[in-house]
Amino acid sequence: MTARDTLVVVPAYNESGAVGDVVRALIDAGLDCVVVDDGSKDNTAEVARSAGAHVVVLPLNLGVGGALRCGFRYAVDRGYARVVQCDADGQHPPSEIVRLLEVQAQEKAHLVIGSRFVDGSSDYEIGRARRLMMRVLSGIIKRSSGLRLNDTTSGFRCIAEPLLSEFSVSYPVHYLGDTFEAALVAARSGYRVIETPIHIRERQAGNASASTLAAIRFIVRAVIATLAGLTFEIRSFDEVTAK
Repeated sequence: MTARDTLVVVPAYNESGAVGDVVRALIDAGLDCVVVDDGSKDNTAEVARSAGAHVVVLPLNLGVGGALRCGFRYAVDRGYARVVQCDADGQHPPSEIVRLLEVQAQEKAHLVIGSRFVDGSSDYEIGRARRLMMRVLSGIIKRSSGLRLNDTTSGFRCIAEPLLSEFSVSYPVHYLGDTFEAALVAARSGYRVIETPIHIRERQAGNASASTLAAIRFIVRAVIATLAGLTFEIRSFDEVTAK
């Protein structure tokens, strides 16, 4: 696969301060990108379009999962074989996107997660409470699917076919659905899921979407939903590839 088989999907909500630089950096790196404006109240769409991105504007705020699903559908409809989901705040440099794509091609993985917490990654610090809850999520994934995953909430990922088509049809919109739950469901459904170390930058503009307290509350909710069997469903790898 080449960069031309790949679309970078950038979900954006009120990111006019950073999204233009993000788009220009992606285009300079030879990457196709679409910005999904998730019902922003500022001029995110106009800034992204002026910078050279394809832009899809959602009429209301669906959350990151809803914006990503829209981006996945956009990619599948236009024949892309891979998608990289990339934040609009400038934390994910194009050099790391290229490396993520190289790992996916080498490992023939369906989902590659850029991890902030494995050897070789950047020195990314989080609070003790949040780290504890992430360990709980890692334990649930290991127990439910056998997958050992250190960074369960990383939003920097590469999704390849046939998983991409599945995610374009069925994908959760709630918080952590696009990270923890998506990895769990993919692994449990027989798709190849791996993680690789990444280096991220400080947010270039805007504010984080959730405070630490809110994030912990969402993590607890995700744990309860998973234990209750309320995760979303996709077709298994065997079903998709059966002749």
